[in-house]
Amino acid sequence: MPAPLGRDFELTRKQLEDWLPGRLAERFGDVSDVRVGELGGPEATGFSSDTLLFDVDFRAAEGPRRLGLVARIRPTRMFLFPEYDLAAQFRILSALEPTDVPVPPAWWQEPSGDVIGSPFYLMGRVEGRTPSDNPPYNAAGWVTEVEPAERTAIWRSYLETLVAIRRLDARALGLGFLAKPELGPTPVAQELAYYRRYLDWIYAGREHPTVSVSLPWLEANLPEESGPPCLSWGDARIGNMLFQQGRCVAVLDWEMARLMDPMMDLAWGLFLERYHTEGSKLERLPGFLDRARTIALYEELAGEPVRHLEYYELLAGMRFSVILTRLAQQLMDQGFLPEDSDFEWNNPVSNLHARQLVEMGIR
Repeated sequence: MPAPLGRDFELTRKQLEDWLPGRLAERFGDVSDVRVGELGGPEATGFSSDTLLFDVDFRAAEGPRRLGLVARIRPTRMFLFPEYDLAAQFRILSALEPTDVPVPPAWWQEPSGDVIGSPFYLMGRVEGRTPSDNPPYNAAGWVTEVEPAERTAIWRSYLETLVAIRRLDARALGLGFLAKPELGPTPVAQELAYYRRYLDWIYAGREHPTVSVSLPWLEANLPEESGPPCLSWGDARIGNMLFQQGRCVAVLDWEMARLMDPMMDLAWGLFLERYHTEGSKLERLPGFLDRARTIALYEELAGEPVRHLEYYELLAGMRFSVILTRLAQQLMDQGFLPEDSDFEWNNPVSNLHARQLVEMGIR
């Protein structure tokens, strides 16, 4: 992920150094000699919230301490999503800490912009490696260098994590606030209403040549939803996970979290894997499971068959097409794409989504 645009790292470092002593004292008692180290950004992944990594050294009663921290900051320039509820993300992390789903520890949140100019929260830094978005993990980087057996372990751990998330009692964990009944009577209807508003927000009456076909079809063919909605991670992909020797040690980025049918997370992962291979004209690396074997393993782990998966895969393609439309607008705004670029709708994601429509006989 690129460094947060327009941010003075040295000023931010000093502002955090002034703010952190009070927060550290809440956890560790009397502290002194608080020093925030050099700020940096994560490499090769992420496109939405600003993210900073740093160490903080301090002296507590038992002696010197060091914490590795990650700051997630509300964007200050151009939003990828219509709104950013950092407090919700912090609540999710806090709720999941005692569960079997591995997440970074949630340390503190600052809802105002008084400290560094924008709301933020801090979580603990977890040691591990993330499959890269840019360049794609199956084209370059550490994932291409490990043995196929480790890639299989990565994929299995990913599916085990999806199953662990779906088994959580979201309402007992206090996550019922993720439901959006004002948008529709069911979770999938709410999700479609959200993305229709999202599309209207970024397109202002214009039509996306592919989503203008898929979204009405999805709205007219709502599937029967099985059981009460589960926690849906939202951006459920290996690029949002930290791994150690093929084992997931942290699940990251909960800004797309919802209460939904668990098929949404599986479908999102399947569409993203298809995008990273067929959509990007790249081969699947040995060890990663294809769609059929992924579904079979997921069913084995979950103990029940998948349902309406093609519908949710089409929904995943629609969601990603809308998100990439907004990302294209950001890239044009920042000068990385020319203003007359057609990348908003002519890109690998939207083109793959158009292929889905043909395969399902919709277009």
